[in-house]
Amino acid sequence: MTDASLLSLLIPAVGGQGGGVLLEWIVDAALAEGYPVHGTSIPGVAQRTGSTTYYVELSTERSHEPDRAPIFSLYPVPGALDVLLAPEFLEVGRSIELGFPSPARTTIIASTHRLYSIHEKIATGRGIYPVEQLHAAARAFARKLIAFDALALAREHGTEANAVLLGALAGSGALPLSADAYRDAIRAKNVQVNANLDGFEAGLAVATRSAAEAGLGGYATGSVTRSPESKLVELRPGRGGPTAPVADPQGPASAAERAAASSDLASDIERMTRDFPAELRPVLDQAIARLIDYQDRAYAERYLERLRPFVRDGDLELGRIVARHLAVWMTYEDAIRVAQLKTRMSRFERIRRDKGAGSGEIVVTDFLKPDLDELYGVLPYRLVAPFARWAERRWPHGRPAVGQHVKTTTVSGYLRVWVLTLLRPLRAISYRAHEEQARIDRWLAAVVRCASWDQALGWEVARAAQLVKGYGDVRLRMVGHFDRLLETVTRAAERETVNGGNFEAPRSLAARYRALVLQGPESESKAVALAAETLSRL
Repeated sequence: MTDASLLSLLIPAVGGQGGGVLLEWIVDAALAEGYPVHGTSIPGVAQRTGSTTYYVELSTERSHEPDRAPIFSLYPVPGALDVLLAPEFLEVGRSIELGFPSPARTTIIASTHRLYSIHEKIATGRGIYPVEQLHAAARAFARKLIAFDALALAREHGTEANAVLLGALAGSGALPLSADAYRDAIRAKNVQVNANLDGFEAGLAVATRSAAEAGLGGYATGSVTRSPESKLVELRPGRGGPTAPVADPQGPASAAERAAASSDLASDIERMTRDFPAELRPVLDQAIARLIDYQDRAYAERYLERLRPFVRDGDLELGRIVARHLAVWMTYEDAIRVAQLKTRMSRFERIRRDKGAGSGEIVVTDFLKPDLDELYGVLPYRLVAPFARWAERRWPHGRPAVGQHVKTTTVSGYLRVWVLTLLRPLRAISYRAHEEQARIDRWLAAVVRCASWDQALGWEVARAAQLVKGYGDVRLRMVGHFDRLLETVTRAAERETVNGGNFEAPRSLAARYRALVLQGPESESKAVALAAETLSRL
């Protein structure tokens, strides 16, 4: 028996996506059509410390003499893989890194949705692996590529992504199995048969259409979108357009009222931003909608007043940086905001939809752990400032927290959280607002001062606001880094003004410090050492 008569398929799965069931469907379909086949699963812990992999080898010769039966391997050979069937897009990158796919041989079928890995999540900054690089790698290492959002398509049809990917495998023609064999395998499993068959047909349509559009050996990638005329899907190149803001479900009840409210908001934003450059409008549209939802229209007007000085000078890049980070900072997540988001009806509707609960009862338990800063932060500044100063002296490295398990789908649990939203009108005089707004003003003043010395330095100091994030101990730590960066860079820049320098050193310091902190907790000590070394030389 030669290697040419064996076909190999690898499923590098993410835990909980039904990779084992997908393997069994493929094996059952092959056996039903008389092909000798062997499937192996290698348990792992998905994207934490290793992949859970499923491997199939199939003989293309239906009948064999007993002494010439195929000998199957338990694991794929790098460079000799015929099909890579990936339920999540980063798994394509992992397989390429291990050398399994070959551009001369491998058909890659992958869902383009992302389930972020632990390494992506622990980064303090944006640690998400660039999807453009994954697409480029997949195209480079595939003889034929079928990539689409199988998870979105599965949700549309009330099924799981593994059924959709099985349909895409059938439509790709990579294995010599008929579509009916796959359908029979789904029926034989006797689990969610109708839903899985619907998902199978949707995936089959995607692969069939991609083959027609791309041609043999071509590439077909894109995003899956619903067609208003049918349940089929279409592949569209490029990225989707901007998403319109969603109205608050706790506001107008009817669709007509929600549409009217959205139209009124758009008109308000248009009028409020009329004197700002058109280049900033995409940022301002989102920022103002966010600020109004967070507090009120007067709060959004305050945001614009703070932003205007950075726009008048004609430095659009500085205006863009400040506009983005100022909007995020001014909508910091205090206990009021958390309560507002957790008690919205749209949240429960989304949970019900994602879990397929339909009209059934759902139970949502929120695990909350507010610390003292968050508890007294929503109270008036004059009332709690003495206590807050004492608490900071008593617990300088982080205040105690109070753990709570609140069932927000019960009346009592919902009311416990919802009552915090009633404090929103008092947010402006709260202790947390006093501290946050004062630090924002110091940041903006530093940006103005540094930009007057050197344009690029002003940009870097403006970007420093990216460090202010998180809550509890994390925010306390990140605010400390922000304050340290601001102090060190400002002092270094002042020295440059005296010496008549070119500000290269403070620019480099600001960029390097921010980059180190955003890499994650393990690099923060390097940033602190960098600042200390700089101050020692001043």
